[in-house]
Amino acid sequence: MATAAILNGERVVVVLFIGLVLFSLPLSLLLHGVALSLLALSALFIEIRAEDDASSSSSLSLFKTRPGASSGIFLGAVTLPVVMLSKLIQLSRALSLRQVPLEELEYLTMQYWATSASSLSVLVFLCMVIWCSPDRTCSPYSRSVMDAKLSLSGIVLFAVVCCVSIAATSHTGFHAVLKLLWVLLHGLAAVKLIQHVLSTFPSCASIGEALLVTAGIVLYFGDMLACTIAKVTGYLNSLELVSAQYGVKRSEISIIIQGLLLGLLLFPMVFKFVLRIWECSSSSANSESRTYEIGKSLIFFASLGFILIVVVPSWMQFAQDFSVHPLLWVISFVFSEPLKRLSLCMYWVCVIYVSVLRFYNISKNSKIERILLRKYYHLMAVSMFLPALIFQPKFLDLAFGAALAVFLVVEIIRVWRIWPLGQLVHQFMNAFTDHRDSDLLIVSHFSLLLGCALPIWMSSGFNDRPLAPFAGILSLGIGDTMASMVGHKYGVLRWSKTGRLIC
Repeated sequence: MATAAILNGERVVVVLFIGLVLFSLPLSLLLHGVALSLLALSALFIEIRAEDDASSSSSLSLFKTRPGASSGIFLGAVTLPVVMLSKLIQLSRALSLRQVPLEELEYLTMQYWATSASSLSVLVFLCMVIWCSPDRTCSPYSRSVMDAKLSLSGIVLFAVVCCVSIAATSHTGFHAVLKLLWVLLHGLAAVKLIQHVLSTFPSCASIGEALLVTAGIVLYFGDMLACTIAKVTGYLNSLELVSAQYGVKRSEISIIIQGLLLGLLLFPMVFKFVLRIWECSSSSANSESRTYEIGKSLIFFASLGFILIVVVPSWMQFAQDFSVHPLLWVISFVFSEPLKRLSLCMYWVCVIYVSVLRFYNISKNSKIERILLRKYYHLMAVSMFLPALIFQPKFLDLAFGAALAVFLVVEIIRVWRIWPLGQLVHQFMNAFTDHRDSDLLIVSHFSLLLGCALPIWMSSGFNDRPLAPFAGILSLGIGDTMASMVGHKYGVLRWSKTGRLIC
């Protein structure tokens, strides 16, 4: 059996970043740092075991992951907890300067433990899969069993540290139990969701990528659920799951983005339910007929409109005390500075039109490799987002949310081949795919957009690092583009187990 190197290129980079974060920890966050270290060690051992097993077609190979990709378990498990801990370090500095309320730090602390619990629970699930693999019949001193025991030891210690930390910051034992239960629910939801993601979208993501997406979605839905329950009962305020304002003080833009994205993520389930009812009640629901396609399309757009125009705004107005309909607020916001914001919109439309038309023609008639062709879109993103971030950062926040919503709708239309756009969108998107995308799901454009947007969204509120919002745009738009071009043309050394080349 081939043994994976303990520290390959990707793992070295991740370890360095974790080390930098731990080095910056104040004493008040010592337990959080210990928990992160235990989580990282457990994830590292599980990844090594998983990649060893992958070479022998056992254990975690039952998951159909993206071909040619490493498992990515280590990176996927620690990314969100590291980001949350970094934000906690930043808020602890702000708290010492009395620039943020204590409730905001407590709220983010619960978010950190919820995120860590999601990663931890998935690691427990993966560890159990490894433990129950065919290797379970071998010697108790075998590599498989030893790695599983080490991982489980780290997981148990992490759980102890989490319980101690939450108990120390709770007013009563009852509060501590309820907060631990809330964290545990995040973990259980993450395990269920990652199984659904890997089975519904086979060969579309590595385990680490699925873990990262799963933890993010669970955290986002958990926050929405906490806000809703708090509004209904008022109990969660005293439990510090959310602050007196149902979480940190939220801007109207963040509320709109959260409601819009969660509505679109829930929409496929609603559409499938309505479509099934229509198919059962309609005797002419033949999936091959044009009448069926038109009916399916009408149901799709009617359901989508109902979700976005009625359900999502109703939740915003109820749970978040949104004073007006979100659509009216967006129109008012755009026209509050019409010259600047409408001019920016016209600039974006022109850049997108020229770029898409030009690059699409090149993709059909040129022999330029797709990986290089796709990097032109990274440069296009820089030309679009950088001026907006400098001159209209709030409007860019809203635009990122709208763009992500459009991407989700277009991908849903493509996957379900919704008439009359589904097949056209599929043909167009295929012109820019490579081995990292699949026919079932195309995610590269989501990665680019989120890579640019997340640093900006996470820098909202208190931010004592002025360059932080630019991190995604510059690293993806310029750094990643130059790395791909130089590596493709001059690279001779292969990075770790991937197909990437370095000089």
